[in-house]
Amino acid sequence: MQAIVKDMNPKTKKTILVCLFGGLVAILLLHQGLQFFKQPQVANADCPEGMVWIQGGSFNIGSEGHYMEERPVTNVTVTDFCMDKYEVTNAEFARFVKDTGYVTVAERPLSVEEFPNLSEGQRSPGSLVFIAPKEKKQIREGSWWHWVLGANWQHPTGLDTNLENKENYPVVHIAYEDALAYSKWVGKSLPTEAQWEFAARGGLKNTIFSWGNKYSAKKANTWQGLFPFQNTEQDGYIGMAPVGSFPANGYGLYDITGNVWEWTQDWYRIGHQGKEDQVDPTISNPEESFDPREPGAAKHVIKGGSYLCAPNYCSRYRPAAREAQSPDTGTSHIGFRLVKILAKN
Repeated sequence: MQAIVKDMNPKTKKTILVCLFGGLVAILLLHQGLQFFKQPQVANADCPEGMVWIQGGSFNIGSEGHYMEERPVTNVTVTDFCMDKYEVTNAEFARFVKDTGYVTVAERPLSVEEFPNLSEGQRSPGSLVFIAPKEKKQIREGSWWHWVLGANWQHPTGLDTNLENKENYPVVHIAYEDALAYSKWVGKSLPTEAQWEFAARGGLKNTIFSWGNKYSAKKANTWQGLFPFQNTEQDGYIGMAPVGSFPANGYGLYDITGNVWEWTQDWYRIGHQGKEDQVDPTISNPEESFDPREPGAAKHVIKGGSYLCAPNYCSRYRPAAREAQSPDTGTSHIGFRLVKILAKN
């Protein structure tokens, strides 16, 4: 055999070697393909309508360059899941209410037991609404939030408002209990913080935003100008925007940052300690929750920032950003989207 090969001209010898190499590659790929099909598979098409397939993987959760509660950066792994393309809309939530008769937390009066010092009128149903200050002067942080009687998902800024022409806007004034009730009705679940952040990154590695490292008013619904006094409306919206008004991220998710905050399953605590190298980590015990601004109050993690986040204030329209929110409190800038884990056949 060696003699035969030796007597071949260089061109013939090269052709044979190329064929042998190609054959080996084909065999290897065939073997890998057979192994692939032996494993339980879930196709993107198997996700329910309106959801996208997120193939799991490892990533660095958190950020070292921003707020303390985002540290330390920790490597974790999430497994495959489907996620809503859009935040849950008013129209979708209305179908849920019509089918079940559900009454949101904001539509229920405050209890006498929890608020014994309030009058009956003060215990009337309502919610927190952002109202911009009328004058440019120094004000206390958070004083732009006002308890408005009658404000709820159907009346976003009070009883004199409604959802006319806002069917495709994100539903807001949603407490954690409300989001949970909807998720059970539709057969999905709220995302864990790790799932949410992995999906929000859109396949990008260690970038600041879901689209890259440079802030852009055209990539998400945020606040431009001096918060809370002036919004230049550079992105085309003074408040919330209809879902899908801004470009999707690399996974096909719209408004994953900006527009409205989104609930997650996780109970809030500072940082990501204890999650190192975990698969599908989540903080599921409310007793582990701790917010130094309000010790003793168990809160959930919300993600994504909102139309009220500006470069000069909040700036949490980033995948790594996180905030604490009391589960019994909805506001005019908190909504949600859902995930679904598909069984492998």
